[in-house]
Amino acid sequence: MKEKLSSLKPLLHWAILGGMLIFLVKAFKKHWHEVAAIRIEPVGWLYLGSALVVTILAFTCAGWVWSWTLREFKHPLNSFWVIKVYLKTHVAKYLPGHLWHYYGRIRNVKNAGVSGEVATLSVAMEPFLMIAAALLTTLVSSQLSGNISQTAQNWMQLPCLMGILTIVHPKILNPLLKYTGKLKKKDKDGNVNATARRIERYPLKLLLGELCFISLRCSGFLLTFMALNPVSLNQLPMLISAFSLAWLLSVVVPGAPGGVGVFEGTAIALLNQSFPTGVLLSIVALFRFISILAEVTGACLAWLDERYRKSEDKIETPQAAAEYIRIE
Repeated sequence: MKEKLSSLKPLLHWAILGGMLIFLVKAFKKHWHEVAAIRIEPVGWLYLGSALVVTILAFTCAGWVWSWTLREFKHPLNSFWVIKVYLKTHVAKYLPGHLWHYYGRIRNVKNAGVSGEVATLSVAMEPFLMIAAALLTTLVSSQLSGNISQTAQNWMQLPCLMGILTIVHPKILNPLLKYTGKLKKKDKDGNVNATARRIERYPLKLLLGELCFISLRCSGFLLTFMALNPVSLNQLPMLISAFSLAWLLSVVVPGAPGGVGVFEGTAIALLNQSFPTGVLLSIVALFRFISILAEVTGACLAWLDERYRKSEDKIETPQAAAEYIRIE
């Protein structure tokens, strides 16, 4: 039975991706004249530049939150170094499998002296907290928008949010880790060293950090939106809710790497009753371009910083490099 499900999983991925692409192609074919008529005013380019900067800051924020997660597991590393690792590996999410960016992060922190269990746990917690942050943002913004039609969606999202917030509670998470053997590794003296592989408090700080990440990503989307279409104050909750839900589905729905197609299709489906479809097509395409450009820019900046450090001989020996990584 498991073998059959495993064989059907790739087909499900392609079916979802194909359905989203067909939807987008049909929408573009029907509204291509609206897309062609769109022009970006000078102030629009300012909005797009701001969206790029904000999006880079969002990925930087996510890397910073990851450094906090490592500290929660008693493995503090230099936050600046962790952020650079995050930025360098983030572009790998577009590779088939949608897991290579996680693999790169685990490998880097393991090379820095973090145990494989802690490295894996620190990376695995990120999507749970991000999903919780996106659900919370969606629920609050949808209530502020006053859209009664979203009540059914809220009843579905609320149990998911409560479930995730419960799972990451230390009283639930630590026993789960112990049961799966994550806390049973012994130290050099033969004693069980569980302290370094458990969290001592509820990860509220991490959740707030991921809320900041979602807020920055949403701000980038809103700035991109305003570059092509005016936005009134009373439309902001609707746009925030639509973005958060579309981003959430692009993470949890098995589809194309990086959520390509899933985010765009969901955002258009949620907003096409309030905005012209041609404008929405242009906005989601432009936002995807800005997101990829921000990811590539962040990776390049991280790489250039490492090259600069090597050229200036700021890290001269492997021992000095290890000391730099371990700096608080």
